[in-house]
Amino acid sequence: MANHPSALKRERQAKRRKQRNRGILSAVRTAVKRVQTALTEKNQELAKSALKEATSSLDGAASKGVIPKKRASRKISRLAARVKKFLSAAASPSA
Repeated sequence: MANHPSALKRERQAKRRKQRNRGILSAVRTAVKRVQTALTEKNQELAKSALKEATSSLDGAASKGVIPKKRASRKISRLAARVKKFLSAAASPSA
C-alpha cells in the first residue's frame, strides 16, 4: 500500500486508466468478433459494416495507447484481407 501522497495519487490514476482501457479493449474485441461472425454467417453487408466499425475501434484504441499501433495495423490488415477474400469469392462463385 502506498503511503506518500504522490504514490496515492498515482494509484488512483492507475485505477482510472485501467478501467478506461479495459472498456476500450472490450469494445475492440467485440468489434473484431462481429467481423468474424459476419464472415462465418456469409453476410456481405454485415461484413463490410463490421469491418468499418472494427477498423475505427482498433485505430481509436491505438491512438489512445491501449494497444500498440503496429498491432492495430496488423489486425486491421488481416481482417480486411479476410473480408476482401470473402467478398471476391462471393462475387464470383466458380465451384
